[in-house]
Amino acid sequence: MRGLTRGYVIRRIGMFFLTIWLGATIIYIIPRLMPGDPVSAMISRMMAQAGRIENTEQIIAAWREKFGLDDPPLTQYLRYMGNLLTFDLDYSLSSFPARVNELIARSIPWTLGLLTMATIISFVAGNAIGALMGWRNTPKTLKAILPFSLTFTSVPFFMLGMLLIYIFAYGLRWFSPGGSAARGIPQGLTWDYIMTVIHHGMLPAFAIVLASMGGWALGMRGMMITSAGEDYLILAQAKGLRLGRIFWRYSVRNAILPQVTALALSMGSIVAGSILVEYLFSYPGTGYLLYLGIVNSDFTLIQGVVFVLIVATSFAVLLIDLLYPLIDPRITYQKR
Repeated sequence: MRGLTRGYVIRRIGMFFLTIWLGATIIYIIPRLMPGDPVSAMISRMMAQAGRIENTEQIIAAWREKFGLDDPPLTQYLRYMGNLLTFDLDYSLSSFPARVNELIARSIPWTLGLLTMATIISFVAGNAIGALMGWRNTPKTLKAILPFSLTFTSVPFFMLGMLLIYIFAYGLRWFSPGGSAARGIPQGLTWDYIMTVIHHGMLPAFAIVLASMGGWALGMRGMMITSAGEDYLILAQAKGLRLGRIFWRYSVRNAILPQVTALALSMGSIVAGSILVEYLFSYPGTGYLLYLGIVNSDFTLIQGVVFVLIVATSFAVLLIDLLYPLIDPRITYQKR
């Protein structure tokens, strides 16, 4: 690809794997610094549901041996890294005998359906509004109206979520207030499953779009103003090109590069879900799964969800870094 060198690609791929290793090591250490013991928490939940349980100490010791929690820290770490190399995320401590791979596989379609839709809509709408706000030739009436579309930006999305639940779930009864109704629908690329994911993702997606659209708009507006006096814009105007072409091909195309980088990071973090939104809407995505892992001190579940997030984000950054010369021909990694 033009603008890339073999050495640069090798270095970036090496940095990609180094980032994953460092991230995986950190997420191995942090959950173990949390107070509480996952096996004791599991026994406590069982006692709360079934009453008194005999021989709890023996049960706890047996489960700790089963999950290898009494092994030396280095042994646990090496076993953990070996599992990651084969993408074996082990058993969930709080949902045994379910495996973390299975739990994440069930929740990722919900999160992708929700946040991919919300991120793309907020990115397109926010950048279009910001570009029009920063473009000198935008009609004054439109410039006066556009800022009102960013009214909800200062409101936290979980507050918007509660407002939307009150209006559309309890008021109009268009949606279920108790979360997703698709837990009983078999997962797969079926029309019923896809439409159910979309339907139950509308309210949380709308809350995220309203709250995040302003950030994209303000960033794009600043970039449009910064690039307003560039030589290539003055030359395009001097050549008598149509305003629409100057706006899209010259101004927006050059101003949007930092936004594309931010979009790559956002798309990479999509797999982690939005914990507060998914918890508020009882949405069965990876954000809600991560919340359950934190509440239950489920080391393996926390590590699995965050590891998938690290891999996705690192890959998104690597991809956008390698695609930059294609997006903007001025960018090159070749030595001059």
